[in-house]
Amino acid sequence: MHKQPEITDKTRQSFVNVFCDLYSRKPIEKISIQEIANQSGYNRSTFYQYFTDIYDLLDCVEERILNSINEEMAGREFSTHTFQDALQCLENAEEISILKALLGDYGSVHFVERLKREIPFEQLIVDYPSDDALAPYIIEFYISTLISMFRIWIRNGKDLSSEELVGLIDSLFANGITPYHIFGSVNPRHQ
Repeated sequence: MHKQPEITDKTRQSFVNVFCDLYSRKPIEKISIQEIANQSGYNRSTFYQYFTDIYDLLDCVEERILNSINEEMAGREFSTHTFQDALQCLENAEEISILKALLGDYGSVHFVERLKREIPFEQLIVDYPSDDALAPYIIEFYISTLISMFRIWIRNGKDLSSEELVGLIDSLFANGITPYHIFGSVNPRHQ
């Protein structure tokens, strides 16, 4: 009886790990419950003790990562929020492999939209123009760019340090791409 919660958590985590591995390699429509169960070392009936279907598992995974990111962000003072803080919250999320699957090639637009809605990225914008008619466009540009850059960084195996990524993003927002790319050739100043 004592080990039952540990066994339950281990079983659930096994399903989550296998699902995320599969989801990072193929679309959800091509993932079967039987495949998840087989690779987890359990049978289909055990899967159904935890989840009603694959989409329930996906929802559970999304909730878990959003809660993890929100907890990270809640532990920081909003007055000092920067993009680097947000990046660290995403990077420090316990389930980076889950985030990699959700933001990967087969991840859904639905999750990205949830991420935009549920994470207060607009608090990262200095002098946020809340009463300006252009504000929703500016915020969408900013947030979409941040998420896209993070996705590429994760996909590339974090080939830049988080400081380098933040520096690049800050520079792109401040100066545009001109300092990095001029008429088809890379500016040697930024190599």
